[in-house]
Amino acid sequence: MRGLYAIVDADFLERRAVPLVAFAERVISARPVAVQLRAKRAQARDILAWLRAIRPAASAHGVLLFANDRPDLAVLSGCDGVHVGQRDLDVRDVRRIAPRLRVGVSTHDEDELRAAVALLPDYVAFGPVFETASKERPEPSVGVPALSRAAGICRAAAIPLVAIGGIDEARAAEVAPLADMGAIITGLLPDASGLDGVTAHAAALHRALGGA
Repeated sequence: MRGLYAIVDADFLERRAVPLVAFAERVISARPVAVQLRAKRAQARDILAWLRAIRPAASAHGVLLFANDRPDLAVLSGCDGVHVGQRDLDVRDVRRIAPRLRVGVSTHDEDELRAAVALLPDYVAFGPVFETASKERPEPSVGVPALSRAAGICRAAAIPLVAIGGIDEARAAEVAPLADMGAIITGLLPDASGLDGVTAHAAALHRALGGA
């Protein structure tokens, strides 16, 4: 698995007045490795509806679909996996209640990374590598040297590494040699273009991150 890990963020798209499902389908058309739906402020029924709406496109294009935080909604919508943070259920609990799901884990420093790797998740996300505008209270950026150390830890454990935070097409060259995938949120939307050019832009990001 190499290339773009696309995160479709409901709050970001709402601020830009971009329709979520149409945007997600255009990103999926670029055939990234995976797409994750992140909707921190939405009701569960809306998240479930969005996941079910996105699922057919993801299946048709061979793109893995992840829900953020909610293994229950991931199961109900037929997702491939769930992504959990440091304050969510851990990998062991997710696998007890939903053994079919792939599980990814967010980490922000080397201690969190090593603890996550010990649980043998399907991937570990590490960052923010660069400063990011996708969160109201982001963790401090870790930088490329820390990402390089994280890469060594993950390679030794044979666990895919997802770099996240402030990644764009220009910075992909720094990330691609170290991480299996690069997670991008706000950078998925070309400036002031709405839905125009989303698929081509996502495809360019995927290639820049080492995707085929």
